[in-house]
Amino acid sequence: DVQLVESGGGSVQAGGSLRLSCDASGVTDRNVCMTWFRQAPGNEREGVAAFTFGLTYYADSVKGRFTIDQANANTVYLQMDNLNSEDTAMYYCAARIACSSDTWSIRRRYDYWGQGTQVTVS
Repeated sequence: DVQLVESGGGSVQAGGSLRLSCDASGVTDRNVCMTWFRQAPGNEREGVAAFTFGLTYYADSVKGRFTIDQANANTVYLQMDNLNSEDTAMYYCAARIACSSDTWSIRRRYDYWGQGTQVTVS
């Protein structure tokens, strides 16, 4: 079974940086789509960035500030720079088989989710 574990969240001042990690186990398909979502209180869960088969996708709100990268087959990072208060949320790692520029941010299509890591920007 696939398990996802996030780490790296915390509190930071506006303009600062954080690096989130998602460690996956049980992933056997090379065409896996690893995605970061976030959910602020009162808001829906939204896609932030995705990595699949060497391709990356980003939400407009984070382009130029966030970078998603894959350290190895089982670890995906989210480097977050120039953070602002609107980035405050619980961040979740999610996985599914295959995604595209049209589908990567569709929450209901993801089969596996981590427990989340809190990011607070003040």
